[in-house]
Amino acid sequence: MATTATAATTVTTATTDARCAGILLHPTSLPSGKLDATAGTFLDWMTAAHLTVWQMLPLTEPLDGLSPYQGISAFAFNPALLPDNWQAEVDPQALATFMANPPHWLLPYARFTLLKSLFGGSAWNQWPDIYKFRNPQALAQLDQSHVAELQAICTQQFALIQCWQQLKADANTRGIRLFGDIPIFVAYDSVDVWSNPDEFRLDDNLDPTVVTGVPPDYFSETGQRWGNPHYNWPTMEANGFHWWQQRMAWSLELFDLVRIDHFRGLEASWEIVASEPTAMQGTWVKAPGHKLLAALQASHNPLPVIAEDLGIITPEVVALKESFGLPGMSVLQFGFNGLPDNPHALAEQVENSVVYTGTHDNETTLGWWQALQDEGQKSWILSQLDLTTGDMPWPLINAAFHSPAHMAIVPLQDFLGLDNQARMNTPGTIVDNWQWRYDPQQLTSTLAQRIAALADAAKRSPC
Repeated sequence: MATTATAATTVTTATTDARCAGILLHPTSLPSGKLDATAGTFLDWMTAAHLTVWQMLPLTEPLDGLSPYQGISAFAFNPALLPDNWQAEVDPQALATFMANPPHWLLPYARFTLLKSLFGGSAWNQWPDIYKFRNPQALAQLDQSHVAELQAICTQQFALIQCWQQLKADANTRGIRLFGDIPIFVAYDSVDVWSNPDEFRLDDNLDPTVVTGVPPDYFSETGQRWGNPHYNWPTMEANGFHWWQQRMAWSLELFDLVRIDHFRGLEASWEIVASEPTAMQGTWVKAPGHKLLAALQASHNPLPVIAEDLGIITPEVVALKESFGLPGMSVLQFGFNGLPDNPHALAEQVENSVVYTGTHDNETTLGWWQALQDEGQKSWILSQLDLTTGDMPWPLINAAFHSPAHMAIVPLQDFLGLDNQARMNTPGTIVDNWQWRYDPQQLTSTLAQRIAALADAAKRSPC
């Protein structure tokens, strides 16, 4: 493993000299959308394709709609991932052992889920004050009067954890690492904010004073107003970043490595007054990212974190990432604007990074190619690619695999050569997202052999 020395700290990084290739596919895009036998079949196909990293999106239950980036809990699994026959697989003795020493987040999550059901799905800030402000006597009475409902919620999470542990064991046995995703912020209407109001920027009525987002960028002319509450960093720093420590520890029980989404928010984040309707009016406000990462690195060395450093990246963000030796990201679809020092350009790729053809927020590579209108630009792009690999998207996949980046990740949609009808998400929109699933007949042995040959030629197998 590599080491990076700075004046402030000496860090053992999570990257290795090995080159590897992986695939981006959320479990909801499995044919069943569940953690069932189709996941095992997918692992088999990955093995045949010499792909050794499976990257996915957050596993949390979406709050409203299907986006996993607005979850009810930063810790609990999405119950929609449960296999159809999950009840038959629950061992009562194992469940009893689990409930005797449950994860710290389980009871708050069960209470939150129950209360949401009792109050018609309304947000927690609209509940009666005894629940909104988490009156201890009221919660104790809730536990006593709804034993069966709370037990059922906890049993679902137990079953999901068991399914996941089996999936991770099966993956690791095959030499496949699971690559998770940590959204930097959490939803306001979540158990995390309800249970830990002091950790967030809320007023006396527990309403957000400022919310998160990003200013206008490639994806949106008005920016993106995410609406998540900002962290109360002084409080978090005073308690040793306890909530973040719990979050990272749980994430690394589930995954072999994780991406911190919107990493730049650990250096400074875009704060929008809660009453503003868009993200256009906001302010960059510093965050104690170095102190946070140092605390996390002290608990997890090496710190197996990838920094999602897309968007508006300043020298300060680069310095924060590099001071901990964290790999960043490059997206080849962004690499052909002809601007100097474009970090996504083919000639600007670096070893300590993860290169993508596109991410879940991009068009599919075929869709991106079809949308390009300038024939001169298309000819210029093709002049930089190896056209002997086949039609688009294969020249871009080939470029990713032959990049200097230690890790190359390709969405399954690109391996399948699908257009934008298979796009996973369009930022700034709320319809037709997060719904794509592949057909099991699409995962052919011929395709696996083609990918394996490319991985071998690019010296990306095994990891």
